[in-house]
Amino acid sequence: MITGKFPELRLRRSRKNNWSRRLIEENNLTSNDFILPIFLIDGKNKKQPIKSMPGVYRYTIDKLNFIVDKAIKKKLPMIALFPYTDKKKKNTLGTEALNENNIVCKALQKIKKKYKNEIGVMCDVALDPYTSHGHDGLLKNEYVLNDETIKVLLDQSLLQAQMGCDVLAPSDMMDGRIGEIRKSLDKNGFKMTQILSYAVKYASSYYGPFRDAVGSKNLLKGDKKSYQMDFKNSDEALREVALDIKEGADMVMVKPGLPYLDIIKKVKENFKIPVLAYQVSGEYSLLEHGIKNNLTDKKIILESLMAFKRAGANAIVSYYADRLDQIIE
Repeated sequence: MITGKFPELRLRRSRKNNWSRRLIEENNLTSNDFILPIFLIDGKNKKQPIKSMPGVYRYTIDKLNFIVDKAIKKKLPMIALFPYTDKKKKNTLGTEALNENNIVCKALQKIKKKYKNEIGVMCDVALDPYTSHGHDGLLKNEYVLNDETIKVLLDQSLLQAQMGCDVLAPSDMMDGRIGEIRKSLDKNGFKMTQILSYAVKYASSYYGPFRDAVGSKNLLKGDKKSYQMDFKNSDEALREVALDIKEGADMVMVKPGLPYLDIIKKVKENFKIPVLAYQVSGEYSLLEHGIKNNLTDKKIILESLMAFKRAGANAIVSYYADRLDQIIE
């Protein structure tokens, strides 16, 4: 209940000085709040710029030390691996996802051998980087099959766990896949491998630059509205989260981030589970465009990131994660 009134009560008193503002601020951002996405590419000695995402690169495995060292130095708790798969290795079934010598598996082995548990590693569980049609699962008559896709995701998850992945992150949005993956991990001796479910992933137009980064943008046939969520819905998000928690998710993701702050808040208030937000590629690219064209200054980055924390996010997947010292002052 609010007591007191103007002029006796002056809220501006606490805003007058910097020290006072710092004293009563409700939310803070530190390196502990961030996960850095890393894009992988085949070859040697490459740090390849991504045109649609200025300041973000694809790295060959021999260049990984550079970016992982940087992440550890900046005290980031986790990195997330995403592959750019050569078109020659893609097919309708996404079989490269199950290749123990694929780029993600090789990266996992190298990182875990060198860094052990100095930093956590999260891996995407989905088929879209590996399919020739750009969808997250097996396609039949232009429809993504649910149960048949889960069978492949089980093998992909188990393979990544065997290679050393700490946090499996199913982003496919198939019904029931969290429970099946949890059972498979437990049965095969990976009871301590965590699952971060992309429980709330909307069919969004903000994903374009990411699809460019992993090489699926120009391959996608149709859209993903039959399995990703309708952006007009919010109650449905709570149903998705409730199901994934019951099936064994340790954490949940809301994606995209900034346009869905209301969803982050709803999920956090209703479930008290660790909630992560993904500041997706489209959000990043829009911010960078504004900054580089002098439409705004870089302070807009901090303001956008703080919005996630204020809404209730425990952590943020962000392409700015390796530049926090330039953002958080």
